[in-house]
Amino acid sequence: MSRNRSSPQGPSVLTTAAGIPTGDKLNVLTAGPRGPLLVQDAVFADEMAHFDRERIPERVVHAKGAGAFGYLEVTHDITKYTKAKVFSQIGKKTNLAVRFSTVAGEAGSADTVRDPRGFAVKFYTEEGIWDLTGNNTPIFFIRDPILFPSFIHSQKRNPQTHLKDPDMVWDFWGLRPESLHQVSFLFSDRGIPDGHRHMNGYGSHTFKLVNAEGKAVYCKFHYKTDQGIRNLSPAEADRLVVSDPDYGIRDLFQSIAKKNFPSWTLYIQVMTFAEAEKCPFNPFDLTKVWPHGDYPLIPVGKLVLNRNPENYFAEVEQLAFDPSNMPPGIEPSPDKMLQGRLFSYPDTHRYRLGANYMHIPVNCPAVAHVANYQRDGPMCIFSTPGNVPNYYPNSFTSPRDEPQCKEHVFTVSGDVERYNSCDEDNVSQVRAFYACLLNEGERRRLCENIARHMKDAQLFIQERAVKNFSDVHPEYGSRIQALLDKYNAEDGPKVPVNNYTRYTGPM
Repeated sequence: MSRNRSSPQGPSVLTTAAGIPTGDKLNVLTAGPRGPLLVQDAVFADEMAHFDRERIPERVVHAKGAGAFGYLEVTHDITKYTKAKVFSQIGKKTNLAVRFSTVAGEAGSADTVRDPRGFAVKFYTEEGIWDLTGNNTPIFFIRDPILFPSFIHSQKRNPQTHLKDPDMVWDFWGLRPESLHQVSFLFSDRGIPDGHRHMNGYGSHTFKLVNAEGKAVYCKFHYKTDQGIRNLSPAEADRLVVSDPDYGIRDLFQSIAKKNFPSWTLYIQVMTFAEAEKCPFNPFDLTKVWPHGDYPLIPVGKLVLNRNPENYFAEVEQLAFDPSNMPPGIEPSPDKMLQGRLFSYPDTHRYRLGANYMHIPVNCPAVAHVANYQRDGPMCIFSTPGNVPNYYPNSFTSPRDEPQCKEHVFTVSGDVERYNSCDEDNVSQVRAFYACLLNEGERRRLCENIARHMKDAQLFIQERAVKNFSDVHPEYGSRIQALLDKYNAEDGPKVPVNNYTRYTGPM
């Protein structure tokens, strides 16, 4: 689809980045028709110097993605839970940007691999940016953020061979049994969504909502697709890897271009502080879900995507989400993974895009008035404001604190320690997922998908993983083991793709 445009009067005059009209953009300046290039060729220098710098570091995770723009319309009143102005009245619309992504692949990877999908939403509210970053699953592989770099390394490329390594993948998952819930979801039918329009989204973490009276509750956010859940079979996904690796990006873009605007219904779950104290599991554990029977979905609004990006790099590649961007009325909970992301995300953006990444138009709080004492740095485009001191407090007319926007007061206690969470209940919710939520056909496909992926790992890694699945449900483990026995008999001994020395001591 062509994105070229021309005015009614004809195409505009071609210029350099400085706006200087260009007389010839097809030929370099040389001394004679066969002579050397002149260093004074500013048109060539302008073109080539920009080209040399067109690539910025790709995201460490979620590198491959699609973006679109739209709005959230509030359809139900939740002001008894939160004072956030984005939810202040029924019918209110707030502009937003969404980025969908795969997690582990590089920027050039295929859209149809078995991988969690990112589902990140940037709301341009009158109280500043609200970034709700999550996935297409309500859970995650780990519950302690210190493990996140190691988890991602295990899913990326072997540092020696530069190959994807099943030993690394299943070694980490086997050593961290809290991953069982997300691994089971990943290898189920929902592990390969049919594009981005036919999957749910989740804030995943536990958040805190605070109302105008200062009363707080814990909360989870859910986006339910109005297009209906639709997934690809492994065979269909493999075919698209070859024939249309950008299937997800293409499907979303073309749907919006045809005015078939995708939408999701936003819900929240609410848990009081008293309920959290009595909850039989840790409600801030990202490997757990809140049962809907105990904490029912409460409808909030409708998310609609109705505009494609005009420039992918400017509006999607530079789109930066920061979970610490929360307007008054929405705050963090003690969720360890969320607490870790409050630091890691903005730190990543300052590395990729610079200290002033919020000056990039797609990241700017377009509706809110920005007033702070930050100055200078690369790519400083505007001052906020410029005619006041750059320190605080000061004796002049300049921005001041707003006491009404102070955070909710809460009490914490306990000994400071590096608490080991590995031995918490890692199987109860996974057992319910396997035995109660899935039907027989879905259980069979789940075991087949796991065994097909695990078969290239070494036997001791397979054995550990099967033991974990058996702890969830004996049938779960025995089915996977039977399939592995078949594959191992057919393929013979496993040849490691690395030459690591196996450690046999205590973990």
